[in-house]
Amino acid sequence: MTEPRSRSETISETTKDYLLEVYIAYKYGRWKDITSKYMEKGLQVEEDSITLYSRVTGELHFKNEVMLENGYIKGTPDLFSGKLENAKLIVDIKSSWDIFTFFKSKSASINKDYYWQLQSYMWLTNCQKSKLAYCLVNTPQEFIDSEKSRFLFRSSHLSQADIDRGLLAIESNMTFDDIPMAERCHVIDVSRNDEDIIRLQQRVADCRLWMDANLFTT
Repeated sequence: MTEPRSRSETISETTKDYLLEVYIAYKYGRWKDITSKYMEKGLQVEEDSITLYSRVTGELHFKNEVMLENGYIKGTPDLFSGKLENAKLIVDIKSSWDIFTFFKSKSASINKDYYWQLQSYMWLTNCQKSKLAYCLVNTPQEFIDSEKSRFLFRSSHLSQADIDRGLLAIESNMTFDDIPMAERCHVIDVSRNDEDIIRLQQRVADCRLWMDANLFTT
């Protein structure tokens, strides 16, 4: 008879890879460098997106810098109303790379990673309501220049007229001041789900069991 698997044995390979990265960072102080132009834009334009959200909602918001933790998870919600430890509302800002990814977010189901991120923030802040705000703001010039350089590298076979049109298209696709602000902010309401928070708590416990059994063995 096959023995039933323990909870820690049900962890996916993707999760195991992430836990291995956490272990290496904890024990050896080495962090895997995971970045992309999408993430870099998001970091650089965060204040612009918060300003856009503030202007669209008519409420002044400031970026929260306080990290919270509860023994299971930790995180830094972008925006909140009320007191952070007992918030009335949590808002997480996502800066879209371009107009195409922005409009995709309006028609697609909520990103599951973002859903769990908001559940985590609501758990940390004892909050019942949250919002996921997608914002479309201008791309920093360095990214525009980088996209243009890549285009020029591949365009030696094109006429000058086609090259000029291509460069103008890149500029247009990465700047959005001509679009009304209200059309550049898409908000999704996410309510607290206590059953999912319990599942999250159990998942953290399972991950710790797997790490104890497979990594912290010496």
